[in-house]
Amino acid sequence: MFRSLHMKLALILILLIVSVMAVVGTFLVNSVGNYYLEDFQTRVESVMTENGSETLRSLEKAARGENGPEQIMSILAAYESQLGIDNYRNYCVLDENGTFLTGYNEALGQDLARTPNILTAMTGQAGGENSSVESYMDYAIPLDCSESGTPRYIVYIVDDKREIRALSWSFFGIVLKAMTFGLLVAVLLSFLLSKTITTPIENIRTRAQMVAAGDFSHRVDIQSNDEIGELTATFNEMADRLHDTLEEVAGERDKLNTIFLHMTDGVAAFTADGKLIHMNPATESLLGVAFREDARFEDVFVGVSMPNEDMAGEQGFIQTEISRTGRTLAVLFAPYGTNESEKGIIAVIHDITEQRKLDDARREFVANVSHELRTPLTNIKSYTETLIDAAGELPAETEVRFLSVIGNEADRMTRIVKDLLTLSKLDYGRMDLHFRRFSMQDMLESVYAAMLLAAEGSGQTLALDLRDPMPDMNGDRERLEQVVINVLSNAVKYTPSGGHIKLTAMRRDDRHVTIQVTDDGMGIPEADIPRLFERFYRVDKARSRAKGGSGLGLAIAKEMVEAHRGTIYLESELDVGTTVTIILPTNLPADDEKKL
Repeated sequence: MFRSLHMKLALILILLIVSVMAVVGTFLVNSVGNYYLEDFQTRVESVMTENGSETLRSLEKAARGENGPEQIMSILAAYESQLGIDNYRNYCVLDENGTFLTGYNEALGQDLARTPNILTAMTGQAGGENSSVESYMDYAIPLDCSESGTPRYIVYIVDDKREIRALSWSFFGIVLKAMTFGLLVAVLLSFLLSKTITTPIENIRTRAQMVAAGDFSHRVDIQSNDEIGELTATFNEMADRLHDTLEEVAGERDKLNTIFLHMTDGVAAFTADGKLIHMNPATESLLGVAFREDARFEDVFVGVSMPNEDMAGEQGFIQTEISRTGRTLAVLFAPYGTNESEKGIIAVIHDITEQRKLDDARREFVANVSHELRTPLTNIKSYTETLIDAAGELPAETEVRFLSVIGNEADRMTRIVKDLLTLSKLDYGRMDLHFRRFSMQDMLESVYAAMLLAAEGSGQTLALDLRDPMPDMNGDRERLEQVVINVLSNAVKYTPSGGHIKLTAMRRDDRHVTIQVTDDGMGIPEADIPRLFERFYRVDKARSRAKGGSGLGLAIAKEMVEAHRGTIYLESELDVGTTVTIILPTNLPADDEKKL
């Protein structure tokens, strides 16, 4: 109950008011007692001490005469009003031993005790020391003292404080009533005041609980312009900023989650002791592992020691390569975190398999180009040096043959360079293809006529089979002729004399045509078929060079066909024959249609 701020403030205010009133009441009661004590002292001294020396001389004279006590009593009777004598304040005459002789109230003398002031008077000194804690107050005056200081009589005035006590109780009752009334008022005011203070705080607490639960839709009303009002305004501003900050954090988190989820590179995070705390799908695919709550570094990177911060050195990371599931992976390990409890290792995994393949292909390409160009250059140089060294000595037929070889090798180099330039233009999108409407049938008949003599010269039979009337299509006729000629040239080169080559064309559907070149030549091993469209790849390099091949024909054909949004593939069986199939769309837009 008293744990609430409301009750604490009310209790503090009530205790404060009660304490103040109790102190004030005690002060008033004590002040009344002290006032009466001082008044008693003043009244007696005004009559009995030096200020009242006439009265004191009269008393001294009466003490020396006969019937001293009666005369003293008669003198004191004249000062009863001045001394305030009544039922609670009396006076009497004592002998030198403090024994009662006579007095205003005879009953008082029967129970008279020797007080400190009486004892003082018995020594010849006036006794007037009183205390507010005593139940009485008195004053003793010695009369007619001898040389030894012993008095003949003692005038003794005593007050039993009944009036003071009665008045004090009256004051106490008044204070108690005032305190009761004040307490009721204090309770009411304290509850109102504490409610005024605690209500805004309770509203802030309620809103804080809502904010903690993620509800930012409510605001705390500002009910005053004081510090609590400023606190309320500050809280509302803080809640708004927290809302904006959380939305930004959530947005950034969603972005990061999306990036981690869909990025092709793998990302995995581990604690300093090697426990897996995060892994994106790319990591699972690249490493061939699945995420588990209890997985550790050695479960994810089998055979790799977990690096530490010291191993990262000045560069701040460690890079290595591993092989997994037939792939070459580059892995970068980087430590993170500054506090011991937050430290760990992040691994970024990049698949460099294709990069390695491209590097190998580049090196092989450079080697092949160098070899292909070096061979004709060597022949040209050899024959040229022979002609120079034996100038005028060789028969004319030999010189013509040597010059023919030089010319053929130069043509071979020209073809290689031309094919390389064509591939380069295709790679960089600089090949100018002119899509115009042309007759597919005329194009195939023209290629057939151009290759017929080459086939017959090699002792082969070339046939043309147009199974359907070929439609007109949009495309670059010159480039497509080059594709078909390249394929037919390979068939002629690698089909022995007496073999058969067939050029077939047909409609595949309303929007595609199929062109096939079939031969019954030596065929291709199955293991080599997937690589036949790679640049400079040849099944039998020695045989290909003897036939004048460079290994670029099929690569160019593939690039040209794909530039026309078509497909080309090859089927072959060793010592049986080969079939190359080209599928082309007929509904490509022409150049003039693209401009529209």
